[in-house]
Amino acid sequence: MGRYNISHKEPQLEALEQWRRGVFALNAVRRFRHTLKVDKIREAQDRKKFKVAVLVSKAALLFIGGRFKITADILKSLPGNYDLYKDCGGLKGISNKVDVCELESGISGSERDIKERTETFGVNKYDEAPVRGFWVFVCEAFHDLTLIVLVICALVSLAVGIPTEGIATGWYDGVGILASILIVVLVTALSDYRQSLQFQELDKEKNKVKVSVIRGGTRMAIYNYEVVVGDILVLSTGDQVAADGIYIHGNSLTIDESSLTGESEPVHPSADKPFILSGTMVQYGEGRMLVTAVGMNTEWGNLMAKLSEGGHRETPLQVRLNGVATVVGKIGLAFALVTFLVLIIRFLIIRFEEGFDNWKTEYILEIVNYFATAVTILVVAVPEGLPLAVTLSLAYAMKQMMKDNALVRNLSACETMGSATCICSDKTGTLTTNHMTVVKVCSAGYVGAADTLGSKVSEESKALLIETIFMNTSGDIAEHGSHSQALGSPTECAILELGLSLGGNFRKVRSAHRIIRSEPFSSETKRMLTLATLENGRFRSYCKGASEIVLNMCEYKLDGENKIAPLEREEKLQLENVINTFAREALRTLCIAYIDLDDAPVDEEELPKKGLTLVAIVGIKDPVRPGVKEAVSLCFKAGIKVRMVTGDNLETASAIARECNILTEDGIAVEGPAFRNWTPVEMGQNVHRIQVIARSSPADKLKLVEYLKSQDEVVSVTGDGTNDAPALHESDIGLAMGIAGTEVAKASADIVILDDNFTTIVNVAMWGRSVYTNIQKFVQFQLTVNLVALVINFVSACITGEAPLTAVQLLWVNLIMDTLGALALATEPPYKALMEKPPVGRKGNFITNIMWRNILGQAVYQLIVLWVLQFRGKEILHLNGTDADTVLKTMIFNVFVFLQVFNEINSRDMEKLNVFSTMFTNKVFVLVMLFTVVFQVIIVEFLGMFADTVPLSLIHWVINILIGFVSIFVAFIIKFIPVPSKPFTEFLPWNKRNEEGTEYSPLPSSDLV
Repeated sequence: MGRYNISHKEPQLEALEQWRRGVFALNAVRRFRHTLKVDKIREAQDRKKFKVAVLVSKAALLFIGGRFKITADILKSLPGNYDLYKDCGGLKGISNKVDVCELESGISGSERDIKERTETFGVNKYDEAPVRGFWVFVCEAFHDLTLIVLVICALVSLAVGIPTEGIATGWYDGVGILASILIVVLVTALSDYRQSLQFQELDKEKNKVKVSVIRGGTRMAIYNYEVVVGDILVLSTGDQVAADGIYIHGNSLTIDESSLTGESEPVHPSADKPFILSGTMVQYGEGRMLVTAVGMNTEWGNLMAKLSEGGHRETPLQVRLNGVATVVGKIGLAFALVTFLVLIIRFLIIRFEEGFDNWKTEYILEIVNYFATAVTILVVAVPEGLPLAVTLSLAYAMKQMMKDNALVRNLSACETMGSATCICSDKTGTLTTNHMTVVKVCSAGYVGAADTLGSKVSEESKALLIETIFMNTSGDIAEHGSHSQALGSPTECAILELGLSLGGNFRKVRSAHRIIRSEPFSSETKRMLTLATLENGRFRSYCKGASEIVLNMCEYKLDGENKIAPLEREEKLQLENVINTFAREALRTLCIAYIDLDDAPVDEEELPKKGLTLVAIVGIKDPVRPGVKEAVSLCFKAGIKVRMVTGDNLETASAIARECNILTEDGIAVEGPAFRNWTPVEMGQNVHRIQVIARSSPADKLKLVEYLKSQDEVVSVTGDGTNDAPALHESDIGLAMGIAGTEVAKASADIVILDDNFTTIVNVAMWGRSVYTNIQKFVQFQLTVNLVALVINFVSACITGEAPLTAVQLLWVNLIMDTLGALALATEPPYKALMEKPPVGRKGNFITNIMWRNILGQAVYQLIVLWVLQFRGKEILHLNGTDADTVLKTMIFNVFVFLQVFNEINSRDMEKLNVFSTMFTNKVFVLVMLFTVVFQVIIVEFLGMFADTVPLSLIHWVINILIGFVSIFVAFIIKFIPVPSKPFTEFLPWNKRNEEGTEYSPLPSSDLV
């Protein structure tokens, strides 16, 4: 079974091809529909070797008229074509040709303007694989080899039956088989079609990205597919570039083009290298670009169109269940062959005794029926529904998780999240609301509430604070008449709103100074620097960031009279005490400072990091989200450790962690610098007690993830920044924040938490456990039906010379246990009891001892009941008359079906005694049960000519249902039988555990107490 183990994170294409070669499938088209199309992916990878478009004749420019003086074909040929770029007039010429007169204002953005641009230059969407209709799925369902064989058998039955038995009755068997096949195909196709629609809906959500543009002089957020040629796109660290374009201006803008070209060397756009390509990532810095090509006019659009044809990567559980289906299918094939041989041998013996001189045409029909029975046994034996049940469960879970604000990017994450043993969570926006407000300020000798600051300091001090706030920000202020709105990250907005509350005018301050350089905030430096000119010809470098870091860079302070004074050691200690006081009140603290320079640092020379003048220390309130404390408690109850990894200082982080119930008395809170310097011995002693890492860097988060994984922990990590990408990728389940997260972080994540809420993460863990447990339920149910159907037909064929269940009846049983069973059991919603057990982690068998106990217990009961009916049924039920045999066969078929109906109810819970709990809240389950029972009544009472049944009396119906219902009590008794915690397969002398199984993360098993 080694080939059926794959990595849950980006398995190699060779590994995917290997397991498929070893699969025994009756309908490979349907089995592999929801798996990655390797050939399409290889073709898309080849396109990453980016080639510049062919040159376009300069003469073409001379014949363009209308509003826009350039065509989409010319614009899409611009990247890399410097001659064409110059011929078009460079940035200014191209902006005029696409009717953008002012680069600072952008396009008007009116409805008419957008319409004309999309009609001329296209929309920012790539061609997706065409939506497949219902009848395509019907055709795929007909690809099943056994169904094709049964169709042939049905046609032969018609060809032989009508001449020998007459037109009145000779067509019953053949038409019965054909009708059964048609029902199986239609129900299967309908189920697959619904799954396909769910996947399409989720794919559309995954492709939605918010971007910032300038329209009509106002910065606004729109979706990537709304971007048009002529838009001014605002780029920031972590963004994915939404279209091809030309660089306008920026600060330290660095682009990663590896996703498109395969080249790892970053690109630094400039006036000399102006081309920025769609699909690339902003690695660092910020800037603006003019959009020149969108959608299928970009190389990225063509690449994504190819990738959209590739389908979804199969999950480890899908692959494993394909392995189970292959093993069971080969056993079923052997049983089917032996059954057919036994029936044929018995037939030949009887014919030999009678003499072949008495050969009748009906004998051909009898042989055909034997063959059809054998083929149908194979249909029932091969559990095609196992891997497809995973797809059904995942599709259902993904759709429901979307309603719970979790967007699944990697299918296998649905499985793996349920086995998470720890969650390493950010603080800001995840555990807290991310609605920040400056509530405390220390500035110019004043320490107190922010709302009274304006009346406590001098006008000069206030003006200097406003200047340092407005000049050193990555945010912006949008003017709406008399109302001003802060734009940017929550932290930036909080500080900008402080500046506005002090009476500051953002545009006036910015227009009085010219920004020369800017170093955006990063997780490594924990500060932001901006260099700007002053009116007197000098320069000023503004700085803000982590309070203790910036404070250590300061050597001067702003006193109450707006004078600069040396910052003495005692005063610095007092300021550190202020910072700690703010932090103990769970406030996030930042320092704001500046330094004046006679000369500006040239080129790459660093901006000063000492000798700064402290202007203010601010305390920002970010309240804990409602429900977080309860969610954390639920995690601990479920055996999931929650760790806070944050960039805030230790006091703030510890205060918030205690408020969230994360930091306990025996837990450890440590700062990143101390953590990264731990020796291996210290790491081993302390890492399992760590509950808070403060002032952490992305490297600290990555180190924590790697060590926890080495200890067999299944690690889930949250992240929002570009530098979080390595930790998100390395973790078992990467969770990116949908609101605060950058596109780089989202691209590296498995699941995007759309509301940035920790409670949503806990819901995802619950859904993960639900997916796995639901599939376990279905596997238990299906393997029970497989085992009973194989044994009863084989033994009966050997002893009596005929199978108790006909081809039509077995096809109906197959529909019950395959498509209908998957619908009923694989779509059970999660319930809180799932979080009352510890996770299995990395080690554990999918088919647990409890499942084997339930399978074997039910199988023994069902076989005993069916054999007693078959061999002693006439005596026990007092069946007499010419139709006694037909009535008995009908009752065997009816009992068999009701045994499966009640066993399906038993399978709803593999441990608990009450299997009816919440059953009626699951509408799908109830509808499947009702459909099964109602259609069974119709088959027996009204379709006997096709299904070889006769109508039963009321007393017989009561007996059949009661026999099925007894299985509920059998399951009740079986659950008292203890099972060893060690998987029973390990007791087998030839069994060797697969030591390479650590790549796969199994989810919670129900055999844990």
